[in-house]
This record gives sequence, structure tokens and C-alpha cells, in this order.
Amino acid sequence: MKKTLLALSLPLLAAPAFAGDMKAGLWEVKTLKQVVDGQDMRAQMQQMQQQMASLPPEQRRQMEAMMNKQGVGMGPGGATRMCISEEMAKRDAPVVDPDGRCQPTKVSRSGNTMRYEIDCNVDGRRSQGKGESTFSGNSVHSRMDMTTMDASGRHTMQTESQMTYLGPDCKGLAPVGAARRK
Repeated sequence: MKKTLLALSLPLLAAPAFAGDMKAGLWEVKTLKQVVDGQDMRAQMQQMQQQMASLPPEQRRQMEAMMNKQGVGMGPGGATRMCISEEMAKRDAPVVDPDGRCQPTKVSRSGNTMRYEIDCNVDGRRSQGKGESTFSGNSVHSRMDMTTMDASGRHTMQTESQMTYLGPDCKGLAPVGAARRK
């Protein structure tokens, strides 16, 4: 269960993207790979999505409302949707944390590919890793290898995702991280 929570508590780390090349609006994120401590987490994530789908309508609406306030919603086929604000879209660094509390320590660009490293201490969790994002039109393909250390121990995570821009209308989703900044 802790591995599932770790994997789900870091959804944006699976989707770092170019700042400056990002567009404000609705993005869909498909997790292509998510391995935590050597265990493929996609099956557990799908199971949690199925459990959410089988909730009674009122409980499901409450859960969706809570997620929407965080700027995250469910898309088709297990994809996640998120709203990127103008502010986030203009950042001159990869988006690895919706609140901007974790900034890359190194960033390099070559053509349409950005490589970066992170080393952050946020809320008692230290995260270190390397990532790469490649921008192509309205999509961003990202990979990241990361190690986190916190009260539950040391965990490794490898992620790969594909982000696709769906348009400027966030369809009722709050911008990612907006609830925390209030």
C-alpha cells in the first residue's frame, strides 16, 4: 500500500515538461511506465481507478470534486488530465512539482530535448533524480529515474509518460497546485 501511495502521491513527477514550450490549458497524461522499488505500479493504479468507478455516485462525485480542486481529473483509459496555468506554462524550468517548491539543480537543452536533475527536500522527503523531456508539437514525452528518502525508507521510481495538449479550456479543473497556494 505504501508503494501505491508513493506512486500516486507523485503524479506530476511522471510528467515533467518543458516550460516555455508548454501551453496553458488542459493536458492529458498517459503513464507508460511506473515502477516503484522494482514493482510495476500500473496494475495497482488501474485497480484503484476501477474501485473509484464502482463507487456510489455521490461518493464518486465527492472524490472527483476533491481531485478537480487539485487540478487533476480522470481521462479515458486510465489517463490523468491536468490544468496547466499560464504561470506554470511560462516557467523557465521543467515542471516537476506543481507548487514550484522543487526546482531542478541542473538543466540543459539540445534541440527539442531537455535534460535535468533534481535534488529536493520537501515536507520531510528528499528526492533525487534525473529526467528527460522531449517536446514535439502538442505532446511531451518524459522519462525520469528518481530516489526518495523519507520516514518510510528509501524508494526508487522509474517513470515514463506521454502528455498531450487538449486545448485552452480546462473544463472545470483548477490549475495544478492552486489549492495549495491559497
